[in-house]
Amino acid sequence: MGHRWGSGCRHGNHRRPPGCAADGGPLSVKQPKAPSRANGRSRKIGLFGGSFDPIHVGHVAVARAAQRRFHLDHVLFIPLGRPPHKVRHRLAPFPHRFAMVALACAGHPQFVPSLAEAGPKLGGQRVYYSIDTVRHFRHVFHRHGDHLYFILGADSFLKIPMWKEYVALLNSCNFIVASRPGFRSDVLRMVIPRELLGRPHASAASADPHAIALRRTTVHLLDSVASDVSATEVRRRCHRGQSIRGLVPPLIEEYIGKQALYR
Repeated sequence: MGHRWGSGCRHGNHRRPPGCAADGGPLSVKQPKAPSRANGRSRKIGLFGGSFDPIHVGHVAVARAAQRRFHLDHVLFIPLGRPPHKVRHRLAPFPHRFAMVALACAGHPQFVPSLAEAGPKLGGQRVYYSIDTVRHFRHVFHRHGDHLYFILGADSFLKIPMWKEYVALLNSCNFIVASRPGFRSDVLRMVIPRELLGRPHASAASADPHAIALRRTTVHLLDSVASDVSATEVRRRCHRGQSIRGLVPPLIEEYIGKQALYR
């Protein structure tokens, strides 16, 4: 999905699972059921993509903070296939990265691992762009009246003018931009086209100093995440034979050790 926090969205039997594209396009695991019309409530769905090479405690902290702050019903963790900005960067095989994401989601009812960018034969070799994956999930969820929230880091958001069809992307879903405490939302405004800023009757967003109301969507600043963990450091420590305890969830530490990853 283009660029992500910590790194742009972009099943396992012989039959094609429900929801998987026959042409190898965007896939997803079986998603949460559509909301009941009885309660009349639409859901808030977070889309959290990244290389997750490997997923670490910083990723989990961002997802938990976003889920709690914005009352997200589900957060979909989407391991990237071949990130457009990292086509020459060698990633761990997709099955390993997805397995680690699935393990990290264990114990968190709102967290859902997604195969949206697995591509043909679950190889994770196809390049997906954020706008394409968001359109896929708009088709999946918007027909039920649900709302999408694209989760990413501030550094990535500041590069959004470099993304494919970034204006369409900003118009397609809400954004949750994670940053360290003290980051100002005014900085985010600098990369948003002026014609997208402000929409009539956006009083709720205007009252929140951490929200930027666009004509169709809202950019929310989540400035309560402080983590010095990086996937690069985790890989480096693994390569050196050093401990990664506390940098990744315990199940991920165990998985990396058993699979001898990043040696």
